[in-house]
Amino acid sequence: MNATEQSLSRLVIPAEKKIRRRAGPWAMFAIVLLLLTGALAVFFNTRQNDRKPVPATSPTIATAAKPALAGDAVLTVSGYVIPRERIEISPKFMGTVEWIGVKKGDIVKKDDVIVRLENAEYRARVLEAQGRLALAEANLTNAEANLQRQLALDKEKVDSQRALDEARRARDVAAAEITVAKGQLALAETYLGWCTIRAPISGTILEKLVDPNELVSPQSFGGTRGPSTAFVAMADLNDLQVEIDLNEADLSKVRLKQRCRIAPEAYPGKKYNGHVAEIAPEANRSKGTLQVKVQVENPDAFLTPELTAKVEFLTEKP
Repeated sequence: MNATEQSLSRLVIPAEKKIRRRAGPWAMFAIVLLLLTGALAVFFNTRQNDRKPVPATSPTIATAAKPALAGDAVLTVSGYVIPRERIEISPKFMGTVEWIGVKKGDIVKKDDVIVRLENAEYRARVLEAQGRLALAEANLTNAEANLQRQLALDKEKVDSQRALDEARRARDVAAAEITVAKGQLALAETYLGWCTIRAPISGTILEKLVDPNELVSPQSFGGTRGPSTAFVAMADLNDLQVEIDLNEADLSKVRLKQRCRIAPEAYPGKKYNGHVAEIAPEANRSKGTLQVKVQVENPDAFLTPELTAKVEFLTEKP
């Protein structure tokens, strides 16, 4: 072999070296392919887990649902808490307040004395009526005695029939005067009794409208400086309702005695049972509403008149 052939033979790559070099790139490609396959598998597995539904025992869902008192709500409307009966106690005649023994927020019982009016004039009238009654009784006694004498004279034919008739008439007039005197005495005692004002029901004083030495009257004379027409306003706060102006489009969802759930706006966590107690027989044409009153069952001190409350009208089925 000459020098040229020897040089060319050095440039030829042996077969074993060709195999090793050829296997190197394929091995790297396989490794990269395996890594990509693993990454894709992890990605798709994560996406599938994200799409799985939250279990029914999730604490968030369990605490969010609240059981209805009687069923699902078909309608929710806001209204105002009111006492079922609000009473304003007024005088029966014009007079001056001598004493008032209550203030706003006081709790009173039925027949408790809350106001006294000046009664000197009416005590004097009672004495006058008692005197007239005593005089009428004395006149009757005298007329009866005179009648008995005339009857005796008539039997003996001593006096005329006319005198007997006059004696009977005088006796009858005296008896009538007693009836009149008793009526006058009863009237004077009635006015005297009206000077003491008692609570007509057991309840809470909502407003105190007068003070001692203030003039009161059963009717207003106009203007803002006239006499007061009421002493106090009171109500039984254990007998409350929620007054609602219901839109006429929702009337089909409400009926008498329907169960309700009540929540005051001031205390959203407080819930009260109730029922529809009254549906007005006439609608308000200008507002397109009908007044509905919902009776609150077992109210407590958190329910204050004139506060806003939400009322949920419930279905029959829970």
